[in-house]
Amino acid sequence: MGILVWQDMPAGDNRDAAAKQQFALELERMINARRNHPSIVMWVPFNEGWGQHNTPRYVEWIKQHDPTRLVNNASGWTDTRTGDVVDMHNYPGPGMPPTEKNRAAVLGEFGGLGLPLENHVWVDKNNWGYRSFKNREELTSAYQELISRLRGLAVKGLSAAVYTQTSDCEVEVNGLLTYDRAVIKVPVAAIAQAQKSLYLPMPTIRVLVPSAETSPQPWSFTIKAPDTGWIRPEFDDSTWSRVKSGFGTKGTPGALVHTEWKTSDIWLRRAFELGSKPLHSPQLLIHHDEDAEFYVNGKLVAKLDGYMSAYGLIPLGRDAVGAFNPGRNAIAGHCHQTGGGQYIDAGLIDFVEKAE
Repeated sequence: MGILVWQDMPAGDNRDAAAKQQFALELERMINARRNHPSIVMWVPFNEGWGQHNTPRYVEWIKQHDPTRLVNNASGWTDTRTGDVVDMHNYPGPGMPPTEKNRAAVLGEFGGLGLPLENHVWVDKNNWGYRSFKNREELTSAYQELISRLRGLAVKGLSAAVYTQTSDCEVEVNGLLTYDRAVIKVPVAAIAQAQKSLYLPMPTIRVLVPSAETSPQPWSFTIKAPDTGWIRPEFDDSTWSRVKSGFGTKGTPGALVHTEWKTSDIWLRRAFELGSKPLHSPQLLIHHDEDAEFYVNGKLVAKLDGYMSAYGLIPLGRDAVGAFNPGRNAIAGHCHQTGGGQYIDAGLIDFVEKAE
């Protein structure tokens, strides 16, 4: 059926004039050698800033040299607001860059779910993935859960995503195939089933609790461990501070900090109103760094380890629907941080699969 290829230019050092001249020569030769191949839909001159220089000039030259293809000015990292897409890398993700009027928002790399299989690796020791798993069952479950989050981002405007990666390569063991292509780590049927939802008609979004992505939102918070009833809607949080989200340290990737938070733990609460319309598929919109747990009316709806470097959607499942009440509700969360950047913000939305 064919495959859509984003053709990267191999990265170079490009520190001096001679290296940059050689880069330009080889970029032209690469495009000329492959421009007649129907699978290529986009040229990518730079990946993650490696050897990146004079990006707007290269984008303009490529579009003039081959006006039939899209151009991705830089896959991940240093965007120069040129070309046809704005590209984010997000591990394990998924996440998405802010949408723009004239460029498509794409996720150039995400995933990186690792599993080394004995006798099928390049090196026996010191291989790695962005997240590591013990067996193929764990890997398959994690892959399915990861792909399920993409649909929500597509609803928000994400136009494309590239999973890392097709096969293991040298020390990286985060491929769907082993290095020797002998073993498919995630069953093909499971891959196909996970991706089916991405091609269904897109649902509409009903915002239940906005996040700081829209604008700073009112929350109550404390950095002192509260009583055990803090997750319940009737809990008295009048002694907590009332401020605007999100919470964290400036400089944390993807963070929208409006209230500084530097301690190891933070507890959050806020009330929200629901009308009489039934919920269809509630989702937690969250950006957490690091471990986070959230409750609706005292019921645990999400427990998340590690961190995300962008806002993502977590499907809460049908069991969570029963946690919501018509009228007044409460959402409560806790985030624990151990090192590096830190951030927590959350919201709630509902996917409506058909017009009511």
